[in-house]
Amino acid sequence: MSETAIARAAALACFSDPEDITPLGGGITNVNLLVRDGSRRFVVRLGDDIPEHGVLRWNELALSRAAEMAGISPAVFHQEPGVLVLDFIEARTFEEADVRDPSNLAKIIELVARAHRDLGCHLTGPVLAFWPFQVNRTYATRLKADGSAHSDALPGLMDTLADLEKAVGPVDLAVGHNDLLAANLLDDGDRLWLIDWEYGGFNSPLFDLAGLASNNGLSEAQELSMLEQYFEAPAKTRWRAYKAMKCASLMRETLWSMTSEIHSDLDFDYAAYTRENMDRLNAALSEFREL
Repeated sequence: MSETAIARAAALACFSDPEDITPLGGGITNVNLLVRDGSRRFVVRLGDDIPEHGVLRWNELALSRAAEMAGISPAVFHQEPGVLVLDFIEARTFEEADVRDPSNLAKIIELVARAHRDLGCHLTGPVLAFWPFQVNRTYATRLKADGSAHSDALPGLMDTLADLEKAVGPVDLAVGHNDLLAANLLDDGDRLWLIDWEYGGFNSPLFDLAGLASNNGLSEAQELSMLEQYFEAPAKTRWRAYKAMKCASLMRETLWSMTSEIHSDLDFDYAAYTRENMDRLNAALSEFREL
């Protein structure tokens, strides 16, 4: 952990006597620290805007505050440029196997539905839209301009993307989280929390559901049950649109990783992550094309 990051956290004016500053794992776009200040503990997130990923910290702050008001995320304690300080929640961070656990999955789907239903009521200003097809096209344009090692694959991916967008068709809008990795779900023993709103914005609910499934290896039976629980309707009525959005979600994660290979300075094997997500994308596309 960078001594510079620790020193920056220690110097924040919101703390009176910061101590026991330790790194928190899990972040692949930010530096996250745990800080004790008197009897309280806080999470300090250090990260500037990331233009190549469309991450703007004013948007993350607005959504974090709305999620706090909705009772979905921990409270925002302090904010300044490049810094977000949140209340620390004594909780277990989920892993993918935890998400697949039937005893957890139904609660996660209800939490996501609550976020989609309630966050908009607590917004006090504009937030971004996160339309995955536009996001993916923007990634592809930048990757080509940056001379990505994956440039030869981009035209085929964009042709596929156009087909997927047609298959999704018209959508309803909700305030989505748009990054439903297991590490963004916490269990404090009594309830679940959803954290990390840096990619949040208006989107189709299908994207969060697809991301939840693809990021955590849900079975087809679990996907069908998820759609039925969320929409309170037969899953087959949205199955093809959902499967198209699942492919778009996996393509976004793949292009995100390709971009991070070029631009990120964090110690993370993005090349391996690109390969992993490309394999997942190809498998999902094969399933979609068989529908």
